[in-house]
Amino acid sequence: MAGKPKAEGFARVLTTICNWALYIAGTGLVLMTCIVMWQVFVRFVLNWTNTWTEITAVMLMSWFIFLGAAVGVRENYHLGFDVLLYALPPGGKKYLRTISDLVVLAFAIGMIVYGIQLVKLQWPARMPALGIPEGIRYLPLAGGGVLITLFALERLVLRLKGYDVDSEVADEVTEALQAAKEA
Repeated sequence: MAGKPKAEGFARVLTTICNWALYIAGTGLVLMTCIVMWQVFVRFVLNWTNTWTEITAVMLMSWFIFLGAAVGVRENYHLGFDVLLYALPPGGKKYLRTISDLVVLAFAIGMIVYGIQLVKLQWPARMPALGIPEGIRYLPLAGGGVLITLFALERLVLRLKGYDVDSEVADEVTEALQAAKEA
């Protein structure tokens, strides 16, 4: 029983991280939309161009894509090919989902490793429009990889402990941990 409160605390921390990632991604989407609207207005109404708008919008888009992908992994909304899952008995689904989580984990680790390499490689160069290091463009790749790694590991550990993590919403994982604690 001593391991269950730890698992519950870990799930709560990851739920908080997941929620913040979702809020940051949503804010980034709104900011990017405003920047693109400004860019269109300035270009077509004022006949003038801003050098910073396009690159800033692309960098914001990178952040909300990778943060959103991480949230999708945690909440089991990421893309998948589930046709085989419908044909298998319930016991077999757990094994295929575990394999899927292992593949996601390996991919996320690759995102971290190669993302950091790209950041280091491009850091000395400067983006002329913003005057900041070029390597900043690749931080979302590594940051998203860290979150996806955490969320995939959570799914694997909880599944190995016998929790149902393959439900539709990740909050159910926290509720299941809470119910197990009370039982």
